[in-house]
Amino acid sequence: MTMVEKYRKKPVVIEAIQFLDDAETISEISEFAGCDIRIDYSVNPPVLKIDTPDGTMTASPGDYVIKGVKGEFYPCKPDVFEATYEKADIAER
Repeated sequence: MTMVEKYRKKPVVIEAIQFLDDAETISEISEFAGCDIRIDYSVNPPVLKIDTPDGTMTASPGDYVIKGVKGEFYPCKPDVFEATYEKADIAER
């Protein structure tokens, strides 16, 4: 019989930036991602399109863009981000 076990998420340090719809943040996200980024202004509020291993996902203003442990990018809602991550005291990038 298989029993339910408890597991703790491994402490992994990730890099992330919060998506704000302003020129400075858009430039920073583009530099962070290492490529040009796509923002869809045909919807309100605008969305940032992110290519992920699972297909194209969108981030709304206020969402975080996370760089995963394999170098992939994906969006994360602020409430989930704040419940899952805390600022690391690591100076290196």
